[in-house]
Amino acid sequence: MLGSPATAQAAKQKDSYVKSIELCNGAGHASLESRIEGCTALIGAGQDMTSALPIAYNNRGNAYAARGDYDRAIEDFDQSIKLNRTYTKPYNNRGVAYLRKGNYDLAIEAFGEAIKLNPRYGEAFANRAEAHLKKQEYDRAAQDYDEAIRLDPNLEAAWNGRCWSRAVLGELQNALDDCNKALQGGSNNAATYDSRGLVYLKLGQFGAAVADYSSALRIDPSLASALYGRGLAKRKMGNQADSDADVSAARTIRAGIDDDFVRYGVR
Repeated sequence: MLGSPATAQAAKQKDSYVKSIELCNGAGHASLESRIEGCTALIGAGQDMTSALPIAYNNRGNAYAARGDYDRAIEDFDQSIKLNRTYTKPYNNRGVAYLRKGNYDLAIEAFGEAIKLNPRYGEAFANRAEAHLKKQEYDRAAQDYDEAIRLDPNLEAAWNGRCWSRAVLGELQNALDDCNKALQGGSNNAATYDSRGLVYLKLGQFGAAVADYSSALRIDPSLASALYGRGLAKRKMGNQADSDADVSAARTIRAGIDDDFVRYGVR
C-alpha cells in the first residue's frame, strides 16, 4: 500500500534536510557553492537552535572563507558564536578570516578567545603565532609555536613557523632542527625550504642556502624572499652576475625586500 500524501511529503522533507546536512558538512567533496547552499537551507529551516544552527553558520563561514569572501565569513562566525558562546571553532575560524584580511590585531584577539575556551587548542596557538609573525613579533610567535607543537607535534606548519621565527631571532641551530623536522615529516613546500635557506644563509653555509632557495623556487618561482636570499648567497660565493639577476627579480616582485632582509639580520 502507498503511504498517505502527508507521509510522503514528510519523508521528502526529511530526505531534503538530511541532504542539506551532508552538503553543509562537505560530504562527498561537495563544491563550495553546494556547501553554502546546504548550510543556507539548514539555517532557513530554523530547526534545532541549540546545536545544528551554530554548526551550520560555522560551516558556511568556512565555505565563504575558502571562496575568499572573508566579510561574509566573519558575519557567519559571529552568528555562530552568538548562538553558542562555548563553541570554540568559530572563534578560531573568525581569527583566520581576520588574518587573511590583514586585520592582525583582531585575528590575535579571536585566537585568544578560542584558546581561553580551550587551552589545548594547538591549531589556534599556531594560527595566533602566524598573526604575530605578520606583525613582526617574533618572540611572541616563537612562544605560541612552542605551545602549538607541545599540544600537537603533528602540526607541520608550526615546525616551519618556529623555524622561521628562530631564524630571524638568531637561534640558528634550533631553527635548523625545526626545519629539518618539518621536511622529515613530509612538508615539501616552498616556505620550509625558504626558511631553511635563511638559516643556512645566516650560518654562512652559502652552498646549502642556494640549494634550499632553489628548491623553494622550483615549487614557487615567484617567491621573492627565496630569490633575494639566493641572490645574497650567490654574492657571498662570488657569483655576482647571477646574484644581481636574482636580487633584481626579487625587487620587481616585492618592493621593500631589502628592508625585510635587514630586519631578518642579513645584509
